[in-house]
Order: sequence, then structure tokens, then C-alpha cells
Amino acid sequence: MSALERIRGRRGGGTDINMAPLIDMIFILLIFFLVTTSFVQESGVTVERPSAESAVAPEKTNLIIGIDEHGRVHIRNEEVDIRAVRSRMEEFSETNPKGSVVIAADKKSTTDTLIRVLDACRLADVSNISVAARKPQ
Repeated sequence: MSALERIRGRRGGGTDINMAPLIDMIFILLIFFLVTTSFVQESGVTVERPSAESAVAPEKTNLIIGIDEHGRVHIRNEEVDIRAVRSRMEEFSETNPKGSVVIAADKKSTTDTLIRVLDACRLADVSNISVAARKPQ
């Protein structure tokens, strides 16, 4: 019998570390971070925003509506007909009553499209709506 076997025999075997509580804590932390994190839903289109001296970064944004230079509206990576924007915003307002919407319109898009999207958001009871702009360089 070797010396190592004698030592193990006297102590009653090796010690084990129970990993179950550690794994439980990791899952609890993961769930906590997923529940408390708000995800921004991008529009799915790249726009060249107009510049404004008073442009500020919004505190919290839940949904970005994009209007490209041709006047096409994009919500959540898909092109949406202008007539369907109100129903989409009603669904958004039901799931996020205090959610905020940012309309990112390309500077070459028409004001008519921007106003129609803004009006659809207001008619759908979206409370926090803003129009995206960038600071001039």
C-alpha cells in the first residue's frame, strides 16, 4: 500500500465540490439580466439623419422606425406599408405602454412621410415619440 493510499484511507476519501448551487446562481443572474434589460428594436435600414444644433441622445429607446430616402418605412428589419404603421404601433403600445419610439428619417425623405408616421404613432397612443437628428460636425 502506498503512502498516498494510506493518507486517503485515513481521511475517508477525497473531497467533492458540489457545483449545483453555483450553476443555479448563474441561471438566476442570467434571468435577472434578461428581464431587466430593455432591447432596442432597430429599423433595419441605414439613413442619413439631418443635423440639428439641439440634437440630444434619448435616454431610453425601445423601437426605431426608419424612413429611407425613397419614403419607404422600415420597422424591425422589414419594410412596412405606411397604412400599416398605426396597427403596428398599437401592438407596440399594448406590449410597451411606456415605450419610446424614435423616427429616424433620411434627410432626403419627404416631410409628408415623416408626418404620416408621426401621426400614426400619436393615434396609436404611443406616449414618447422623437425624431432622430445628429449633431453637426
